[in-house]
Amino acid sequence: MSDLIHWSAAELAGHLDSGDVSSVEATRAHLDRIAEVEPDVHAFLHVAGEAALTRAAEIDRLRAEGRAPSPLAGVPVAIKDVLCTSDMPSTAGSRILEGWVPPYDATPVARLRAAGLVPLGKTNMDEFAMGSSTEYSAYGPTRNPWDLGRIPGGSGGGSAAAVAAFEAPVALGSDTGGSIRQPAAVTGSVGVKPTYGGVSRYGAIALASSLDQVGPVSRSVLDAALIHDVIGGHDPSDATSLTDVWPSMAEAARDGARSGSLRGVRVGVVTELNGAGFQAGVRQRFAEALETMAAAGAEIVEVAAPHFEYAISAYYLILPAEASSNLAKYDAVRFGLRVDPGASTTEQVMALSREAGFGPEVKRRIILGTYALSAGYYDAYYGSAQQVRTLVQRDFTAAFEQADVLVSPSSPTTAFRFGEKVDDPLAMYLNDVTTIPANLAGVPGMSLPVGLAPEDGLPVGLQLMAPAREDARLYRVGATLEALLESDWGAPLLSRAPSLGRPVPVPGFGTEPDGGTR
Repeated sequence: MSDLIHWSAAELAGHLDSGDVSSVEATRAHLDRIAEVEPDVHAFLHVAGEAALTRAAEIDRLRAEGRAPSPLAGVPVAIKDVLCTSDMPSTAGSRILEGWVPPYDATPVARLRAAGLVPLGKTNMDEFAMGSSTEYSAYGPTRNPWDLGRIPGGSGGGSAAAVAAFEAPVALGSDTGGSIRQPAAVTGSVGVKPTYGGVSRYGAIALASSLDQVGPVSRSVLDAALIHDVIGGHDPSDATSLTDVWPSMAEAARDGARSGSLRGVRVGVVTELNGAGFQAGVRQRFAEALETMAAAGAEIVEVAAPHFEYAISAYYLILPAEASSNLAKYDAVRFGLRVDPGASTTEQVMALSREAGFGPEVKRRIILGTYALSAGYYDAYYGSAQQVRTLVQRDFTAAFEQADVLVSPSSPTTAFRFGEKVDDPLAMYLNDVTTIPANLAGVPGMSLPVGLAPEDGLPVGLQLMAPAREDARLYRVGATLEALLESDWGAPLLSRAPSLGRPVPVPGFGTEPDGGTR
């Protein structure tokens, strides 16, 4: 069954439907893979184990009775630990929630369960989704399967690493400023941030409520679209949930892959998102991807978004402000960690518990956010940042008058080494320079792999962005580009990934004489 873990979710669903393989076999194969590589990767904070096998057996029984809940029934899935699960701990990567099991499922999780997918466990993340490297997890870092000495991105590095290491075919993540797309870029996977409000946030442990969005992580555009179709749609439990009737993202992806053409598509290259400080190999692969799109008939145009240069500054005022408010609920009174060594007042217990339960990055952002919201500074900082946000939204509106989709590198560099930026918060924050504008504007974004950087042999991601509510356009163009690139490569990029230091043998592909990969 070793080949089974390399199947995409769509392929696995087909084999399950035909009876070639059972959900129990698929689930056990992935659990075996987790047991094999977790000592090195550490993508999971909790593995469901027997519960997953029990659910898989139930799905097999339903399928035998002709009552499979959906085409994806029986496919294993990993879940970022920011999403509440009624049968597994939900810690958001923080000590302050260690061991906490919520009384309910987040809506995206509930929809996965209703569709018959099998949760394998909860994936590692930067504490409360604050970080770009998963080094800020209270439970230790996740490692990049391409190079165990490098970060897998963040905050959702666990979900991306689990998919890239073939521990799960698909996963759920959350994206506040790039936490799905940046990890996807540095691990060679596909990550999508849907239109804000297109997927329910109910049960997602909040970081910044006006920016957070739940989305899929996968090894193909079609797999991401299939998961998007399951978790998307209106949720009355979420006041920000859109009431739109959404088209099938999977059909859009299939249409794009079949067409092989981008004729008539205007692709806008954002000048401000491809400038100084970008790694040479990232720029090279991005330029080559543009050439591929142009050869497929796309019209490449350059668009200006002059206020994007202020986006990261605005974001790091808005996010800490909202985070300081959202995290005020962790007061050691109602749930979570309580430190009480003889303290005599509620305030003392709260102070001791928050000191012990929150990590340094969380404390840093709470302090920044509280300051930005304080009397006398609100208008100068938080208010001004919201005005910049409006200007960024206007830049997107103007850009989409000139282009159907916008493109940029997903991250300015490939995966960096552990410890390289953890002591320099500003350098860490700059990893999100290309992804943050989409969150400020609420538009959908996708990262998909476009090759390996020549200087280090690590994955490079291209970011696609579409107007709000045009997620299907994103999938259509993304699947077309993916099909064109894989036709050139001869196989998906991840099939060439090192398997924890050992090349994965792929028919027709080998390693270069210097040990690198083509």
